[in-house]
Amino acid sequence: MTSSTSPSPRTSPDASHALHSPVIAWFEEHARDLPWRRPEAGPWGVMVSEFMLQQTPVSRVLPVYEQWLARWPRPAALAAEAPGEAVRAWGRLGYPRRALRLHGAAVAITERHGGDVPREHAQLLALPGIGEYTAAAVASFAYGQRHAVLDTNVRRVFARTTTGVEYPPNATTAAERRLARELLPEDEGTAARWAAASMELGALVCTAKSPDCARCPVAGLCAWRLAGKPAHDGPPRRGQTYAGTDRQVRGKLLAVLREAVGPVPQAVLDTVWDEPVQRARALDGLVSDGLVEPLAAGLYRLPQGSPAATPTSPAASTPASPDTN
Repeated sequence: MTSSTSPSPRTSPDASHALHSPVIAWFEEHARDLPWRRPEAGPWGVMVSEFMLQQTPVSRVLPVYEQWLARWPRPAALAAEAPGEAVRAWGRLGYPRRALRLHGAAVAITERHGGDVPREHAQLLALPGIGEYTAAAVASFAYGQRHAVLDTNVRRVFARTTTGVEYPPNATTAAERRLARELLPEDEGTAARWAAASMELGALVCTAKSPDCARCPVAGLCAWRLAGKPAHDGPPRRGQTYAGTDRQVRGKLLAVLREAVGPVPQAVLDTVWDEPVQRARALDGLVSDGLVEPLAAGLYRLPQGSPAATPTSPAASTPASPDTN
């Protein structure tokens, strides 16, 4: 059987183009009408969606996204509030540190870029909380630039159509990055459409568990399908567990703090989980991650921090610095 860690083949321009045209044409006809794809979303709307969609399905993101943009239509609006308000508004999307990172990015955008999401990939990458994928996604989807955008869906499409394996490796490899660059159309606008189209194909058709090859626009070119769909022979792909984990306890503790209008006593938090050692560990983790602030007399609250001062003009912002994420 074919291994998921096999090196990616080098692709010819003709072979790449054979994938581009049908996938982009399929996308033009079948793409979902999502709010962050509409022109009025702007770069900030694209950035917010990218933070929210990490490890979270679209159906759960949609209502929170709409509420978020209604409350904070620009980065400066979010930056002007305490980081705890971002955690509160994040609701039950999960992985709430993303809310703090998005707040941190909004502060940096406000202070360094006059409140406008920067266009340059290097400046995006320098924002706190933004890594390789998010910088490429915002530059591509918001500004129509030519970047390899590698999320789980895209990696799976490339693994099957080009490399001939069922699943990509657990972590993105240098071979995958090289293949993604080789598959990029030369034209910027076409490259941006290709990035969105290949991602949508993985989300709707070339899914992890039940790929619908009959609906795939490149089924006739898919190396995995043409090889007889060999089964994945790497390590088992484990599903994420939640019940009984520290993540569940953290979620329950945060739910109480999000609903509270003021600091919450330790005694109230003690009621959310029976096992005291795990509960204490989860609370300590929330404090360590900056999601909860401990106060005197056994009280806890969402982080207040120091809201950013909104510059009065773009000239009031400071130059971007080479921050690490």
